[in-house]
Amino acid sequence: MSTDPQVSGDGEAEARRLDAADPGHRELFHVPPATGGRYAETAYLAGNSLGLQPRATRADLLADLDAWATLGVEGHLEGTRPWLPYHEYLTGAAARLVGALPEETVVMNSLTVDLHLLMVSFYRPGGARHRIVIEDSAFPSDGYAVRSQARFHGLDPDEAVVRLRPRDGEDTLRTEDVLAYLEREGDRVALVLLGGVNYLTGELMDIPAITRAGRAAGAVVGWDLAHAAGNVPLALHDWDVDFAAWCSYKYLNAGPGALAGVFVHRRHVGDPSLQRFEGWWSTDAATRFAMAPVSRPPASADAWQVSNPPILAMGPVRTSLEIFDRAGMTALRARSMRLTGYLERLLGDVTATRPLTVITPRDPERRGAQLSLRVGLDAGELAKRLRHEYGVIADAREPDVLRAAPVPLYSTYHDCWRLADALAGLVEETR
Repeated sequence: MSTDPQVSGDGEAEARRLDAADPGHRELFHVPPATGGRYAETAYLAGNSLGLQPRATRADLLADLDAWATLGVEGHLEGTRPWLPYHEYLTGAAARLVGALPEETVVMNSLTVDLHLLMVSFYRPGGARHRIVIEDSAFPSDGYAVRSQARFHGLDPDEAVVRLRPRDGEDTLRTEDVLAYLEREGDRVALVLLGGVNYLTGELMDIPAITRAGRAAGAVVGWDLAHAAGNVPLALHDWDVDFAAWCSYKYLNAGPGALAGVFVHRRHVGDPSLQRFEGWWSTDAATRFAMAPVSRPPASADAWQVSNPPILAMGPVRTSLEIFDRAGMTALRARSMRLTGYLERLLGDVTATRPLTVITPRDPERRGAQLSLRVGLDAGELAKRLRHEYGVIADAREPDVLRAAPVPLYSTYHDCWRLADALAGLVEETR
């Protein structure tokens, strides 16, 4: 095994120059130390799986712990950030992140729990209109969720759940094929629930076009934005999306298992005809402590809350959202496209002479901060060697896909160069 540079030319020097000219916000994050290779820090390219910890998180979390220690139950109403309205501290920034109105947005629960709560309201099959449309390469949790929803309604999930597949010989789902299906079969579709950015390929779906087509067909259109929130600019309100949900532990850097976010379009909030599960936090905050026997839900996404928010879990989300508010998604998207384009160029040099194939769309407008490679060998074993021999962390998906996410907040051009250089050496060795 060799860790000497494998990519030709002055690639490393060029990467250093680009980092000096186009820095991100790496100083705001803890970068894991490398466990192999010749550099002190890891080249961390797995932010599409778990984002890095912001340096501010520890102090912010300790402040919330101190409030508990010094105030006890009075912390609900006293202190710098009282707990009773705590979820409201996150609402504005979360809404700005996804292009929503504050009354359309709430941070609560985890992603799949939120999808189930939303489908209680928005998956209402009846007669021929009962199908749920997802992509064939949807994250497994989404597939499990929609199949269980179909069973809950007494339907056969093998018939009710439609998995749209790419064309033969292709890796990504064409927008025109989604639109054609909705035009052809739309009168049988109750719910369209696709991933905004596909977890496996990194493909950015045409959210506004598919939303228009789904709604024109008479279906409800929801989006799983686990790999889109904090990755690409979103305009959920203007795009007329019915509902959406996203997690906060990938690009949003709020920690493993972090709380998720929910969007419900303004036309739905306050609609008394919608079914919804309710609990303590579903009722209007102004009358919550009147202890009335019947809930009085507010005309906002808060009505989809069930339980009171976990304060210690909300703190890291608030810390992360403050970073995004300062950095701005427009600037982050611009750097993301430069960084991902640079990695694509480096990988082009590697794939030209080695059995690697980039399966992410080449059009920068059709992808987020991710390039997925079919590596032609055991991707899990390759990822282990990248980490332990080169200090590069990327993410493997069985059997043969390696995912690399140059996250614009903290990834560097040098990180990208290290991945390409390591792949060149390792793949050459395995040959």
